[in-house]
Amino acid sequence: MQKRVAEKTRKSRKARNVPFQERYDAFLERLIAARGEASLTQREVSTLMGRPHTFISKCESGERSVDVMELMQLAGIYKKPVTYFLR
Repeated sequence: MQKRVAEKTRKSRKARNVPFQERYDAFLERLIAARGEASLTQREVSTLMGRPHTFISKCESGERSVDVMELMQLAGIYKKPVTYFLR
């Protein structure tokens, strides 16, 4: 049972509390999908943002939170409206 819980919450360990877990997981899924649709690697996106190569990996895994300014930058890189990520 413990392993099952860990698998379910693994992606968004940084979600601030349980009521937002599902929404944060959905946000991360859209973040990953947008990068795929833009045909960019994590390293390419990190470079475009002027960040270390591990930046996007940590964001997509939930290890690191994405702030509003970073989200705006990612939306521009992925050519998506910010609202795409917040539905």
